[in-house]
Amino acid sequence: MLHGYGKGIPERDTIMEKKKNPFNVKLFYRRTCLIIYDIISIVLASYMAILVRYEFHVDQIPDHFMRPVEVFMPLNIILTLVIFYGFHLYSSLWAFAGETELQNIVVSCVLSTLVNGIGMQFFKMTSQAVPKSYYLLYMFLLITCIFASRFSYRFFRSMKHKQQNKKNRISVMVIGAGEAANVIIKEIVNSNFSTMVIKCIIDDDKGKWGKYIQGIKVVGGRDRIVECADVYEVDEIIVAMPSASRSEIKSILEICKDTNCKLRSLPGMYQLVNGEVNVSKLRDVEVEDLLGRDPISVDMDSIAGYVKGKVVLVTGGGGSIGSELCRQIAAHKPKQLVIVDIYENTVYDIQQELKKNYPDLDLVVLIASVRNTNRMNYIFSQYHPHIVYHAAAHKHVPLMEDSPTEAVKNNVFGTFKTAQAAAMSGVQRFVMISTDKAVNPTNIMGASKRICEMIIQTFDKHYDTEFVAVRFGNVLGSNGSVIPLFRKQIAAGGPVTVTHPDIIRYFMTIPEAVSLVLQAGAYAKGGEIFVLDMGEPVKILSLAENLIKLSGFRVGEDIKIEFTGLRPGEKLYEELLMDEEGMKDTANKMIHIGKPIELDEQEFFAQLKELKDECQIESSDIRPLIQKIVPTYHYTDK
Repeated sequence: MLHGYGKGIPERDTIMEKKKNPFNVKLFYRRTCLIIYDIISIVLASYMAILVRYEFHVDQIPDHFMRPVEVFMPLNIILTLVIFYGFHLYSSLWAFAGETELQNIVVSCVLSTLVNGIGMQFFKMTSQAVPKSYYLLYMFLLITCIFASRFSYRFFRSMKHKQQNKKNRISVMVIGAGEAANVIIKEIVNSNFSTMVIKCIIDDDKGKWGKYIQGIKVVGGRDRIVECADVYEVDEIIVAMPSASRSEIKSILEICKDTNCKLRSLPGMYQLVNGEVNVSKLRDVEVEDLLGRDPISVDMDSIAGYVKGKVVLVTGGGGSIGSELCRQIAAHKPKQLVIVDIYENTVYDIQQELKKNYPDLDLVVLIASVRNTNRMNYIFSQYHPHIVYHAAAHKHVPLMEDSPTEAVKNNVFGTFKTAQAAAMSGVQRFVMISTDKAVNPTNIMGASKRICEMIIQTFDKHYDTEFVAVRFGNVLGSNGSVIPLFRKQIAAGGPVTVTHPDIIRYFMTIPEAVSLVLQAGAYAKGGEIFVLDMGEPVKILSLAENLIKLSGFRVGEDIKIEFTGLRPGEKLYEELLMDEEGMKDTANKMIHIGKPIELDEQEFFAQLKELKDECQIESSDIRPLIQKIVPTYHYTDK
């Protein structure tokens, strides 16, 4: 205490103590009300137990039965309140009451009954004991009263929130009546804040039809999806079938597309196994789900066998394919992973991701252009990689049509310089990422990649390094893919632009394509062009329509589709193999080998020299020269 000013100034610690422990009037009021209610409940349960025992005939109740109850009542109240306090009946958050709080209520009331019974044995006025039924009735009535007081708050609070959310509510149909559906439905039904209202459940198991999950009826099989979506005015469909095959999911989604409902699903079976099924795990149904292809299987042992303990270098490591290559390679424990890219932003993202997910990985990230001879030679001499994945390339067809010399400089001579640096430093295996557009190309990008394949096959004949190429089609969600463009257009309210109603493409997900690239690399013996089985071709128009429907919109009404015409260098369909290449199978049915095409190496290198000179002087049109190198290249004069 500081003196000298009147009665003195309180010490700082005393002030802080008062601030830390302020008197909570609201909490005191609530607890007082609960205690008063509990006292009334104890008295009521005690008298009502006797009244019920004698069917409310007060005049028939013997005095020797009522006397012990009345005499022990004050002490019973005190002891019961102490028990309730010990079981947190005055400190729990009843707005979130659950099974634990219910158990505490039951156990505390049972203990109160035992204390009541033992106590009245000492206060009975005659040799006749209180009827045994009294104790059971007392316990039941006390539990009922206490339960009503505690859970009524949660009930009314829930009703209040649901009433507030009613104007924003979303009518939902759940497909699947298994364990995953049960967890999802339970969370939605019991949530105070969810705006979703489950209207019905669909399941093909006839034994479940007419039965209920969390009070929601299983109304029938998949044949009733469209009908029930209309009858129940469903806004959103949740596919809760994590263990179903992709082909089965596809067939269900094909039906759901006709409902104009937004579609969501659980990612996969592992969510159920790990106990991670909840509303937060739901995701929007993607176009990939409509491919209907079962997961591609790869021989992980063979991949691990040639990647583990090796120094692996990935060019273009910040791109869509390159970054996924880095992820999957990192998972197979290489000795060192070297990432090379010219774009610092994208490569920074994959660097941070790998550092977080693989803290023990020896990771090197370098900014470099594959067009820089000295830089590439330095990197290879410095790090001596065993395996190289060459993914760096310009891939955007229309842009490369406008800048053909840049496509050649980066794709053709970037590949040449990188391959030469690899050969000089003794790299064991060099895998180049190619494209289906290299087959009978109609654009500069495809023609440049075909020249890259020719370089790789030629180098393989003259160096110990095993040079191979892996050719595949479009990957869903990659940079420059139509999917991100369609999504942006849908988000903007349309229209969605498609170049031609008949245009088709082969599609594969990025992780699938990369896993097969790694598998092909394991098969490599040198000189092969590996061709990935892309499955059935997909019409771009169907892709656009599906994406609109999956977003919950109606094609032509909510979102329109416009046809803009084929862009320069664009084909209606892509091919994966040239006729003269032939085809040979591998151990993986998804990977095939194209037979190398014979070429005049001396003439080929002379043409490359001429092409390089033309690019350096920024020739106005290098297409005729490229056609000499790639006879299957056909172009249209501008």
